[in-house]
Parts: sequence; structure tokens; C-alpha cells
Amino acid sequence: MIRLVIILLVVVLAWMLLVKLISDVKKANIDWTGVTAIIGFIVLAFWLRHVTGMG
Repeated sequence: MIRLVIILLVVVLAWMLLVKLISDVKKANIDWTGVTAIIGFIVLAFWLRHVTGMG
């Protein structure tokens, strides 16, 4: 029973943090072009590692 309570508290805390993070991101003025470029380079690196087996 105590495990269930602890898991429930962790889930509720994670949900609250996620909601706060989403609301902060919506309010912020973010350069989405730069964020997209960074994510694209990371995805490209993982894909090239998968295809070539190097890195």
C-alpha cells in the first residue's frame, strides 16, 4: 500500500511539473528555428550512427 501511495505522489508531482513547464514555454519568447536546428543535428547524428555504425 505504501508503494502505491509513493508512486501516486511521484506521478502527481511529475504531472504538476509538466504542466508548469508547458505554461512557461508558452509564455517564453523562444527562437524555435534554433531549437529545431539543434534537434535536427542530434537526430541526424543518431541516424548516421545507426546507418554507418561509426561514432
